[in-house]
Amino acid sequence: MRAVNAVTAGRPDRPDRSVRPDRSAADSGDAAVTLERVTKNYGRVTALDNVSWTFRRGSFTAIMGASGSGKSTFLHLASGLDRPSSGTIRLGDTNLGKLKESALTVLRRERVGFVFQGYNLVPSMDVERNITLPLFLGGRKADQRWLTEVVHRVGMAERLDHKPSQLSGGQQQRAAVARALVTRPEIVFADEPTAALDPRTAGHVLRLLREAVDATGQTVVLVTHDPVAAAWADTVVFLSEGRIVDELAAPTAATVLTRWETL
Repeated sequence: MRAVNAVTAGRPDRPDRSVRPDRSAADSGDAAVTLERVTKNYGRVTALDNVSWTFRRGSFTAIMGASGSGKSTFLHLASGLDRPSSGTIRLGDTNLGKLKESALTVLRRERVGFVFQGYNLVPSMDVERNITLPLFLGGRKADQRWLTEVVHRVGMAERLDHKPSQLSGGQQQRAAVARALVTRPEIVFADEPTAALDPRTAGHVLRLLREAVDATGQTVVLVTHDPVAAAWADTVVFLSEGRIVDELAAPTAATVLTRWETL
């Protein structure tokens, strides 16, 4: 277990979130994404084993686990990037298993936001075109008011005409966060978005994800190996050998690290 990084940009004040999440969200219509008895096999290897979980709308959830625990598989299935071997996954009321690949592609582009460790910006495009790329691919025009709000929120208003090569890693990741938010997705999945960043810059990116939840009611799922990053979430879900083994509400870096060391 590596030592916890000290993020110099502190967490914003938040309301008390010490109450454990209500797993009846799927029944109340408050579910952003629901997994029911989901299993994923790769040959003889079971990467995810009979997992059920509900991501509530307006929540921030961190997924943690050691390498090979199934956390990336969890994200890929929940976001529609991959299909389960068995079980049901719903985005809102939409059963992803009943969609053809073309429809699933449209759903991911229009209803899901992604932030990856490698930024995934198009080198030949400037920041503004990178941010609005999902809209362009869907044949949609940007809502200029919302676009302006998003680029100001991520601090990229003065960099819209820059190419990715002209940006720092932190600026590229902030552009990627803006791209994930510009379509007003129902849920944003962030896969190790701060792993390549220094602690201070990582703190800035995590604050953006936190503010997306608190300011606009966005739903965010963060896959991370860093207890400091996980502490920005409302709830931390721990995976081990493809199964959910615990959850932790109102986490701190210390409580996350303590729990993870017992997995």
